[in-house]
Amino acid sequence: MRGPNIRRMTATRTGAGMALVSMLCVQLGIAASVGLFDEVGPEGAACLRLAFGGLVLLAIVRPRPGAFSRGSLAAAIALGAVTAAVTMCFMAAVDRIPMGTASALEFLGPLGVAILRGRGSTKAWPAVAAIGVLLLTEPWHGALDPAGVGFALAAAVAWALYIVLTQRVGDQVAGLQGLAISMSAAGLVTTVAVGPSLVGKLTPEVLVAGVAVAVLCPVIPFALEMLALRRLTAAAFGTLMSVEPALALLIGLIALGQAPGLVPVVGVAFVVVAGIGAERGGARPGRSASPGCRPSIPAIRDQVHEVVA
Repeated sequence: MRGPNIRRMTATRTGAGMALVSMLCVQLGIAASVGLFDEVGPEGAACLRLAFGGLVLLAIVRPRPGAFSRGSLAAAIALGAVTAAVTMCFMAAVDRIPMGTASALEFLGPLGVAILRGRGSTKAWPAVAAIGVLLLTEPWHGALDPAGVGFALAAAVAWALYIVLTQRVGDQVAGLQGLAISMSAAGLVTTVAVGPSLVGKLTPEVLVAGVAVAVLCPVIPFALEMLALRRLTAAAFGTLMSVEPALALLIGLIALGQAPGLVPVVGVAFVVVAGIGAERGGARPGRSASPGCRPSIPAIRDQVHEVVA
């Protein structure tokens, strides 16, 4: 009995570690994207991130048509549309309200997934996280830009759908092939929506910055999130995302000079506790040995060999 329990614990900790690294990359990428706002605006920055991210993944992964069924291909394309929505809405929110506040509001999406998918005692951790989010956002002050709040809430809805679809695509398609298709779809959506407004703004410096930000976010974090969701339940993953507002607060302080007050700092403590609690009991039933991840290892190895060759 101890063997399966140890394997489940290992899978959970691996998934939680992937999720934490992903969140850190996301917040660093967002902070770096702020520098592009003056050049191309928040929507333009989102477009560059997703378009270049899709091209990078297509070049590295080179997805095979035979790896997809009709249903899995539709799910990957839907994931791309949702990814475009969450990225563009969040970037628009960060342009109007502090980064930590926007991230806390956006977290209502994964929090909702955690509450709906959680069972038994696991429902307690989303409640703890919710208290932390309230303390982080301090809605009783009423000083936030309404449009910024609206964009952050729209990003929350899209993020909830993103979690569900990412887990589905990750389970149905081996390796990162599903992510390559979804990211390409996201890049196409944003290019159609925003691309014309970027004409005349794409200097060599802006293009280089766009590629760098795309690798930092979304290529690395979205790949890690797909792999993490093969090891964690959607409820545990959603609750673990509660750590992201805390990271956003820290990155906002260090990179953007957005100093938090005492109450938001207390909120950070709540969401970190909730994240630790989710990690302790978040392994997916029946996946203790990470069977869903087995196909991905040779698939990724083959893809790396192809690129090297």
